[in-house]
Amino acid sequence: MEHLALHGFICRHRYAIVSSVSDAGTPQSALVGIAVTSELEIVFDTLRATRKYRNLIARPACSVVLGSGEQTLQFEGIACEPRGDELLRYREVYFSAWPDGRERLDWPDLTHLVITPRWIRYSDYDLSPPSICEIRF
Repeated sequence: MEHLALHGFICRHRYAIVSSVSDAGTPQSALVGIAVTSELEIVFDTLRATRKYRNLIARPACSVVLGSGEQTLQFEGIACEPRGDELLRYREVYFSAWPDGRERLDWPDLTHLVITPRWIRYSDYDLSPPSICEIRF
């Protein structure tokens, strides 16, 4: 699957599961509303009081899963909290998918996180034989 097709697949999904690791080393997962950049970076908003925020700031390696039916995307990457002009750019990507996100900017401790891909695996088991594509960054 080509870069543009992967981008389109991610764009068709509004939600994804983000998994991180706690201080105790246990896995923790959360459903988040996502947007995607042309570079296949995942953008979402969260509150700084959440477990996922604390986990991702302390240990940025994480994974993301999204899909429907037999079409899935597994995504491993590195999370960061952008600042300054970079934050403004990522917010615009997020707002294009979630226009109501602008209303949440007034929430105390709201922030946006970005996950940069390191590995992606797309699988489509609706096809025979299945289509599986892996990309390393």
